[in-house]
Amino acid sequence: MTELRTERLTLRPWRDADLAPWAAMNADPEVREFLGEPLTREQSDASVAAFQADFAERGYGWWAVEVTATGEFIGFAGLDDVDDGLPFTGVEIGWRLARSAWGHGYATEAARAVLAFGFETVGLAEILAVTTATNVRSQAVMARIGMTRDPADDFDDPDFPEGPLRANVLYRLRKP
Repeated sequence: MTELRTERLTLRPWRDADLAPWAAMNADPEVREFLGEPLTREQSDASVAAFQADFAERGYGWWAVEVTATGEFIGFAGLDDVDDGLPFTGVEIGWRLARSAWGHGYATEAARAVLAFGFETVGLAEILAVTTATNVRSQAVMARIGMTRDPADDFDDPDFPEGPLRANVLYRLRKP
């Protein structure tokens, strides 16, 4: 698994020591506000196993993100194939950070490294990003990294019932 480094962050393979803070993030209702119900420890641990398997199979996926200076695990960032059943296909970029890491520019910094990897190493022609219509913080990151939104691409996520998590927006960035 490739490791990525930025000025302040290391995007790296997952470690056993990441499981507890990852589970704490996934149990935090504020972190999960735009993602659905909090996850149990078992669900959270299973997600890491799936991330590792996807990375081994495809050569890209979700990296654990740590602050290089301290070694503190702060979340994840990476690339994933778009879920089946959505009205588009491709590879999407994403991130999820612990509340303590919000507001420091880490999501933008990690996303820029992931975009470079996706375009230069994986050879993608386009990278997508998806979030709920109400998640303005993630949409701001998408705009900062150069992605654009066409409201005609907005969609309802079939995995969610009627409510605030159903309406989603789609951002795109073509390889420079």
